[in-house]
Amino acid sequence: MLQNNSLLAQLKQQIRDTTPRAEGVIKATEKGFGFLETDNGESYFVPPPAMKQVLHGDRVEAVIHENGDKKSVEPEKLIEAGLDRFVARVQKREGRLAVVPDHPSIRNVLKSRIKNSLDEDSISDGDWVVARLVRHPLKENDRGFFAQIDELVAKADNPAVPWRVTLARHALEQECPDAGSDWPLRDEGLTREDLTAQPFFTIDGEKTRDMDDALHVSVRPEGGWQLSVAIADPTAYVEEGHAADLGARTRAFTVYLPGQNVTMLPEQLADDLCSLWEDQERPALACTLNINADGSLGDYRFFAANVKSHAKLVYDNVSDWIEGQGDWAPADNIAEQLTALRELTEARTAWRNEHALVFKDRPDYVFELDEAGNVLAINTEERRIANRMIEESMIAANACCADFLASHIGHGIFNVHRAFEPEKAEAAQEFLASQEITVDREALTELTHYKELKRALESRDDAWLDARLRRFQGFTSMSAQPGPHFGLGLPAYATWTSPIRKYGDMVNHRLIKRVLKSEQAPAEASQALTEQLTERRRLNRMAERDVKDWLYVRFLTPAAQNQDTFEADIMAINRGGMRVRLIENGATAFVPAPLMHSDRDKVVIDDKEGRIQIEGEERYKLGDSLRVALVEAREETRSLVAKPAE
Repeated sequence: MLQNNSLLAQLKQQIRDTTPRAEGVIKATEKGFGFLETDNGESYFVPPPAMKQVLHGDRVEAVIHENGDKKSVEPEKLIEAGLDRFVARVQKREGRLAVVPDHPSIRNVLKSRIKNSLDEDSISDGDWVVARLVRHPLKENDRGFFAQIDELVAKADNPAVPWRVTLARHALEQECPDAGSDWPLRDEGLTREDLTAQPFFTIDGEKTRDMDDALHVSVRPEGGWQLSVAIADPTAYVEEGHAADLGARTRAFTVYLPGQNVTMLPEQLADDLCSLWEDQERPALACTLNINADGSLGDYRFFAANVKSHAKLVYDNVSDWIEGQGDWAPADNIAEQLTALRELTEARTAWRNEHALVFKDRPDYVFELDEAGNVLAINTEERRIANRMIEESMIAANACCADFLASHIGHGIFNVHRAFEPEKAEAAQEFLASQEITVDREALTELTHYKELKRALESRDDAWLDARLRRFQGFTSMSAQPGPHFGLGLPAYATWTSPIRKYGDMVNHRLIKRVLKSEQAPAEASQALTEQLTERRRLNRMAERDVKDWLYVRFLTPAAQNQDTFEADIMAINRGGMRVRLIENGATAFVPAPLMHSDRDKVVIDDKEGRIQIEGEERYKLGDSLRVALVEAREETRSLVAKPAE
């Protein structure tokens, strides 16, 4: 008998070894079937019965079945579940509890149970919860899907649902930190220079409360300018290892959402004690730097100080005054500085255009909300001269910080951005060659050569080329070691100008203070910390995008019902259609292929090239502008659907 069992096991193994298989990620569709997408780009059909055993996003091993020239797969083994912790809506039916994951591609109703510490009576049909998948049918001894509800996020009728649900989805804190109310100024052994009589000023948004930078600028007799940048000093109140410091380290950044900010530091510090309010004396970490007449940076000096802002200015008022518009005017001692700062800004911008790189100006879209969170309007805010004045000042100050930390300590928290990841450089080189642009590998991986390439590409003013090239480009990360920032065209970049809202800036403040006190610097930041900062920044940006998507859908529902039309830019093309951005308000919408032509077979999409043909002629490509009509606003998936208006 044992011998027969052994032979049977060997036979099964032989059959398994000779059965064709594929590994990949499940992609679900609205029609019940799905696809298995492999890492090498192959795609296999998953029939509806087999899809009942998997969820969108699952990585599985599947058996390949062939029927003539058609191939399909049957998932057999779960490698990694697509769901673990997730946000869901509750379904209560006749005493039975279930959840539906809040995911655009998952419609499964999952049987559920309540965590022991929760009261089931407090959870109602339609409520929003955090749940975990605890059983999966492809796991051994699991007969089906099953989830556990761990947390109630929001009741169904809570007007704050978009904010509460989004923060919960990304596991971000829902409220500002509460770390006590007694914040004495610490004795750090620093000598602070008294600059309270010097007329510093701030320029911020009208509603900004956490003002962390103030400026003073003067014209140098020998030419150029002297710029003093005073930065709020939360480390003067928060000792390393304090509860508020540990909380800030975890949060890493202040989260800015439409209508709500979740601060990194307790509000008493962020919006009051540290904020550089007009006519209030504040401790600061400061840098005075010389800027030459050609816009290049000269000598600089970091020091501790006490400062007082003499004017709280607003971006639009300053821009209007400089442009000769409006009725507002600054005091004489501020007006003189604003004129100098504008000249400094133009010189710095010209220098960076020639020797570094300058981002293209893009408008900001600001949501105007009522107290209940309803969108009253979406306003476009262009990047005007006052915004550029602050931006150039901060870039100069942060470039000085990077140089200071690299030369005095050798480490800190640096923003490192490589234009092309090493593994994508060859593909980028081949793509450019296909566009008759011959470049050496150094043009993609070395800063000096890359700046030359970038300027050459920008001179072509080719939106399609820019969009296609972004596929190969890397992301900004936080690093303990100095490294180039290809996006800015600078050899190193370390921010210290936003310590109220960025924990990495607090770390850099403490390092600068160590040098000022001639103390030995601590060990460099751990990889765990730099990865935490990088990941938190990514999650914050995703949260901001998700809340905006939700508000866009609510605001544009009447426009979709009326099929209103909008000018739009094509920002992405995939095999299902194209994604566009509405220029008027910044919303994104999806234009599916069936809405481009009544006969889907006449629509040919090349997602790799970013081009779409209709009836054999190229009609759309990445970067193109077109007019679209909104046709649907889906709040359940926070998505807008559009069709070409032509």
